[in-house]
This record gives sequence, structure tokens and C-alpha cells, in this order.
Amino acid sequence: MRTIFVINPVAGNGNSMKKWQKFKETIHFPYELAVSRYSGHATELVRELHNSPDPVLVVGFGGDGTLREVIDGAAGAPQLIVGSIAAGSGNDFGRGFHSFADAGEIATFLANPESTRKDLGEFVDDKTHHFVSSSGIGFDAEISVMVNRSRIKRWLNRIGMGKLVYFLYVVITLLRFRLFCLTVELEGETVHYDKVWFATVNNQPYFGGGMKISPHSVADDGILELTVVNRLSRLKLLLVFGTVFSGKHLRFKEVHQLQGKKFSLAADRAVYRHVDGDSAGRTPGNRSIPYYVSKNEWYSVNK
Repeated sequence: MRTIFVINPVAGNGNSMKKWQKFKETIHFPYELAVSRYSGHATELVRELHNSPDPVLVVGFGGDGTLREVIDGAAGAPQLIVGSIAAGSGNDFGRGFHSFADAGEIATFLANPESTRKDLGEFVDDKTHHFVSSSGIGFDAEISVMVNRSRIKRWLNRIGMGKLVYFLYVVITLLRFRLFCLTVELEGETVHYDKVWFATVNNQPYFGGGMKISPHSVADDGILELTVVNRLSRLKLLLVFGTVFSGKHLRFKEVHQLQGKKFSLAADRAVYRHVDGDSAGRTPGNRSIPYYVSKNEWYSVNK
């Protein structure tokens, strides 16, 4: 089995390449290396492997965005098996799917490779967007956009306190966020929510750096879960966020969860949107956007 590491040198605020320099010294099996140079490049690199006659282990070396691109490229090719080495900031991929701890574990896998088919989420808005873990609109997406744009984040990362920037922007966004109305269509039924903070479509339980937003999500059941949070005071929203890491937020009456093979979401105004924690622009106001399980599955290293 061929083994290819796909590295994003800017993942983890530039720390992924430093981690790779140390990691490669522990590798004692043949491997190939591909370096992602721009947004979407990892997808292009992995798609070039679709014609491989032999199985290929593709190891994404980066964060959630890197793995999304790798999986986007591997989708629909059963001979491509995706694994990962966590080298990003949030690393929610490794919480829901298998992430190798070290090169020795990869060597053990290569001696007896086993993989499992996994779902890939998809929505269409002028173009097709894929997500591995989650895609959401509203409060959490706006925080992600602000954090990724922040100059403070770069400075705090230099002194090893990068996690503080997320908390800072939670507070800032909490004070200024404008609630919206959401219309959800699911299997012929229509549900309206007012005073919405955010809505997240999940393929696996985690988002936002370890928050267990959708505890019952399973990545190979052909079903997605939608979580909507509305009609919360700003203070109570902080309380709810404090319970998300344990998954106990579902007991709040203001937290709603639906599941199905396809959702259509329409917000009454343009709001920020994310795919696996990365900005995906804004969802258009008063236009229904379908979210569903893609026809192209991907194959993961067994966890």
C-alpha cells in the first residue's frame, strides 16, 4: 500500500511544518510527500490519485480544513483510505474520526489495513460545498470568521495562549450579534424558528474545538442532524455553551435537534456560514439552501 502525507504548512498557525520536521524523523516505512500551497490545493493533489490501481493511505497532516480538502479529493474513490495527524488548531476531525498518534501506529495499520465507509455532507449555493464534520450559520460561524481574521490570534499564538482569542470573540460577538429567523424544510414539513442564534448541520458529534454539539450523530448512517438554538437571553446562551462540551445542552428547551437525509434552511437575512470551522461566506437572505448527504462517500482508517 502506498502512503502519502498531504501537508498544509500554514495549519495550526504555521506550526504544522515544525511538527512535520520532527515527525518525519520517526517514519521507518516508504512514503511520499505532497505539500498544499493554496486553498483547495489538497483536494486537487488527492484527486490525482483516483486512477491509482493500488490502495493508497492518504494521511492529512493539518487541521480540520486540511482534512476537509483531503476528503473532498478522496470522495468516490474506494481505494483511497484517509487518515490524519492532528496539526491544526481545533482538530475536531480527530475527535470524530481516527487520528494516528504517531508513525508507529501508521506502520501497524499498514501491516493490516482496514477501512470504513463514511458519509460526506453537502450543500449547494451557486456552487457545491462539502463538509466532513459540520456546517453552520449564525453566531458560531461569525465567531469563526472573526477569529480567523484576527491579528490578536497570531500574537497570542506566539506566546502559547491562542485559545484565549476564541473566548474573546465569543464575548464580543455575544454583545453585538443580531438574531435572525429561520425556516427549515424536512421531509415535506416546514418549521419556523424566531430569535435564532445559530443552526448547525452535523455529520459527527463535534465542532468548535471539542464542543459536543450533536452527541447522537454517526458518520456512516446516511443521516445528518440539525441543531437550532433560539429564544435564549445572552446570559443563558453562555450557560448553554458551558454544557456543550458534555453534550448536556440538549436538555434545554431552547435547543432543538432534528435529523434526516436532507434539510433546507432559509434565513430571513444574510448571516455568516462555515464549513468545518472555515468561513464559507454568507448564506443568502430569504433563499432556501439544501443540505444533504453526498452521493460520494469516503473511506476512513478504522477507529
